[in-house]
Amino acid sequence: MNTIPLTFNQRQINRTVLGGKESVPDARLAVSVILLNKGGSHYRIQNLENLVKCGFESIISFESDPDNYNIEDFAQRFPWVRFIVPLEPATDGDLINIAMSEVKSDYVLVLRDSVQITGDLLTARLCERLAEQAVYCIAPHLVTEHAPAFPNVFVPSVKKSELLVIPETRIVDGRTTLFPLDYIGLYDRQKFIQLGGYDYTILSPYWQNLDLSFRAWLWGERITLSTVFSLAYRGEPPAEDTSASLYSGRFYLKNLLPRFTDDHGTIPRSSFFAYYRRSGCGFFESLNQFGDARAWVEKNKYRFRFDAPHLIENWGKL
Repeated sequence: MNTIPLTFNQRQINRTVLGGKESVPDARLAVSVILLNKGGSHYRIQNLENLVKCGFESIISFESDPDNYNIEDFAQRFPWVRFIVPLEPATDGDLINIAMSEVKSDYVLVLRDSVQITGDLLTARLCERLAEQAVYCIAPHLVTEHAPAFPNVFVPSVKKSELLVIPETRIVDGRTTLFPLDYIGLYDRQKFIQLGGYDYTILSPYWQNLDLSFRAWLWGERITLSTVFSLAYRGEPPAEDTSASLYSGRFYLKNLLPRFTDDHGTIPRSSFFAYYRRSGCGFFESLNQFGDARAWVEKNKYRFRFDAPHLIENWGKL
């Protein structure tokens, strides 16, 4: 596994970029939008038209198929939209990191083509209300046609000394959540960059999303859910693969092993064997991963405000 990235957007991927050379007409929101297209949606044209109607400052659309010749037609029809086509395998976190480095607005809305996009999904007044919360990320209330009450809130807990993430359906405006479901949310761009963005070495969407979100909490940021900001999936919500892997091990190293001592975070050398027993790797590979994580925590030690046990014990009070 690659070493933990030490700087924001450390990995650059080959990509083709089309359009985006003209300003969005009637832009009235200090918000950029990132649209992740995965399913070849039949609503592509409608989605782009509605995003333009919203008045976003800039629009970036990621296309999953480099052989889709319709993209050139889209770029001509929507010269205000920046279409980016990755030419090599890339995680959702990679794509979001790229877009965050290119836009200039204070806030960035991450969407997927699997949700219904309307011309009024984010209004100026709603933006003001959300900005007043001054948090790292605000997750929308996500619903589906057939499941209006499925888990949107995620709460950390412990069971037999293991982290347990409990999904809950109780929706209250402003309630804290461990992470935004499916990466979808309104992000404070500067805070996102200061947190280092998504770790591209974590290929699992679930663990990649949880890694950055957990780090945000440990570094003193907050993630909340808004009931006035509501979005609906066109189909079923995504199934999360939460199984243990090399990627859950990297999450464990970066988020669960560090301890907050005095005024900084650190990974005690004595915790190596606790990691080794659960890593599933050989001794020397585990030692390399452990050393990599200790170096990463050492570089960021003064960013920590508390550690995982404190976060879990005081959840709901922070």
